[in-house]
Order: sequence, then C-alpha cells, then structure tokens
Amino acid sequence: MSAPEFVTIKAMEDAYQLKTYAKHELALEQGEGNYVFDSTGRRYLDFYGGHCVTTTGHCHPRVVAAIRNQAEKLIFYSNVVYSSIRAEAARAIIMLAPEGMTQVFFCNSGTEANETAIKAARKYTGRTTIIAMNDGFHGRTYGSMSATGFAKYRIFPPNLPGIRFADFGKLASVQEQYLEAGGDVGAVMLEPIQSMAGVRIAEPAYYRQLREFCDANGVLLVFDEVQTGFARTGANFFAQTIGITPDLITLAKGIASGVPMGAVIFSQAIAEKIGNGEHGSTFGGGPLACAAAKATAEVIAEEHLADNARELGGYLMDTLRKASIPGLVEVRGIGLLIGVEFEGDGKYMVPALLQRGILIGSSEDPHTIRLIPPLTIGRAECDQLVAALGDAATELFS
Repeated sequence: MSAPEFVTIKAMEDAYQLKTYAKHELALEQGEGNYVFDSTGRRYLDFYGGHCVTTTGHCHPRVVAAIRNQAEKLIFYSNVVYSSIRAEAARAIIMLAPEGMTQVFFCNSGTEANETAIKAARKYTGRTTIIAMNDGFHGRTYGSMSATGFAKYRIFPPNLPGIRFADFGKLASVQEQYLEAGGDVGAVMLEPIQSMAGVRIAEPAYYRQLREFCDANGVLLVFDEVQTGFARTGANFFAQTIGITPDLITLAKGIASGVPMGAVIFSQAIAEKIGNGEHGSTFGGGPLACAAAKATAEVIAEEHLADNARELGGYLMDTLRKASIPGLVEVRGIGLLIGVEFEGDGKYMVPALLQRGILIGSSEDPHTIRLIPPLTIGRAECDQLVAALGDAATELFS
C-alpha cells in the first residue's frame, strides 16, 4: 500500500502534533542503508542520521531481525524481573566501555541519562554544585535543560539550582567556578565535543587537565557522549581517543540504531553507592530496545564501524579542505562528527542540499553545518556530498 500524498500527511500531523519543530517539506517513509525515501519515492542520501541516531544505517538487517525476533517473544516487562536480553545488552555495552567502567543504567533518552548522572554525582559526593559548560547541550527536561549552556533553552524558570557554567576548553574557568562554589562541586559535566555549538573540540591537554583537577578535588568527571559515543569518533567512546576514563558516561542517540534508548555507564566505585529504590525507569532496559542495542553493539564490532568512522571521516574532511568550495572557512571534527563553517549563513546550505537530494544538519553556530551520517557511509557517498556542497556553495556564496 502506497503512502498518502505529502499534503495529506502534513495536514494531519500539523493538526494533531504539538508544533515544537520546524520541519522540512517532505515526509520520509522508508530507509535502507545510508538512504531514506520520501512519500513520493524520491531517494535522499542521509548525512544527518535523524539527529545523529542511525549508527548502523537505516534498517540494518541484523538490527531489524533482532527487533522482530524479540517482538515475537516478549515486547515488554519491567526491571522488576531479570531478562536474558537485558543482561546481554548490558554486557555488550560494558565490553565497549573504557577500562574500569563496569555497570550500566538503562533509560530512554539522552536527557534522562544526563539527569541520572547529575543525581549520581550528588549522591556519591554529597555535594550539590555541578559545573557545566557554556554552549554545551544536555537535553530539554528540567535538570538537563538547566545544565545546558545556551540561554535560549533555559527559558522556563526557575531552573534546577546548583548549576554553574565554565568556558569550554579553559581549565582556569573551571577552577574559577570551583572556587566561587566554595569547593561544593560534585561533578564537571561536558560534551567532549560540543556538537550543537558547531562541532567545537578542545585541545587534548584540556581533557587530561580536567581529569587531574577532578581527581585532586574529589570531583566526578562526566562525559556526555550522547553524540560522540558508540564509534562515532573512530573509537567506541571519545574518552578512549584521548586516553582518559571519566567517572560517568552518558549515552543515547545511536545506541540502539534508532529505537529509543539512553544509558549511563558507571565506574565500580560510584555504582556501589547507588542503592535499591534510589533511581529507576519503567521503560528503561525494555526488551525491544535491549535487543536493538545488543545487535547495534555487535554490528559496530563485527563490521568495524569505528575504523570506518575514523577512515571515512578523515577522508571526508581532507577532501572538503582540498576542494574549491566558495565561502568555506574551516572543516573540523573527529571521525564522522564533522562541522563545516562558511563565511555566510550556513543555514541556507540545509535546504540547498535537500534540493540536491542530501540531508545535512545545522547548528547553533549560524555559519556551521553538521555532517553526522550513518557509520556505514562509503567513499563514493562522501564524494557525492562534497560535490553537492561545492555546487550549493557556488550558488549561495559566489
């Protein structure tokens, strides 16, 4: 049965869904690998991945089979019982984690994961203050919104108390906030790459200095790897690319290839301090999501997607830098989390690329677009993206 016409889909969704997103004028109905198809059958190359979610590509056969098989056995039961698929998913995730991180808590989204981390840090340290970063993004529920470093998102006061903001990449700014809080700091929380800010990365020494500062002052280090985790940066986790281990890592986005799931990975010492009844999630660790997460972790390992992210990300960035693209200022990123900055307004690149059959993302930096494709992307598709960017930039900025 064919999909309804786009005008019908749009009218129905606009009538019944709360209008919280500005949307492209198309309805996507199908996906396969690195491509999606709209209600007319037109194919689009996906360099956005639905907000950095489709880690293993669209409808990877192994993930689809895992979901189908689990749905035929047990769709849901809560954490009040044990589950073989939950146990296997937890083990699969811990096997990818940095050494010394031994237990996982399952939830449903990145914002839940970040609120879990805030709670855990306050419980473990007995301190109330969290130092987050200006221009960081951690989610839209109250706790995570309060720790988000863009004022435009913190528009529902009063926000969660005890959140302070430091400048990303500057240890002195963290130290200043620590002193102003009188040492009552439970955690330093950051995206190791600030994706929404335009793919901003600090110098490697900064992360090591943060680890040393936290150790010296009894402060937990929390990495929000909602976007950088699960092989996106060419390693299982960004932390592994710089050789440090945070105390808590938060996850979501691509952890289950598009099935809603969030998670927090704990060091053993912190895990031992969280008792029964102190946290929970009805749907967190549900069988369907766990089946998808286990399959995702297996595909990442067996198809060497971390290697592909590292190699193709390097190839794509090098190719963009060498291309004669009007208005191009800078290409930055790690693996397949890439920001492309233009002299002009980058937001116009999004519809321009859509017209050319390619989906990309914008950012809070008006000059910077984001490229966050499935980790299965190939060289020919990277070349197609570069050619389309060059064509669109010639039209917009020449």
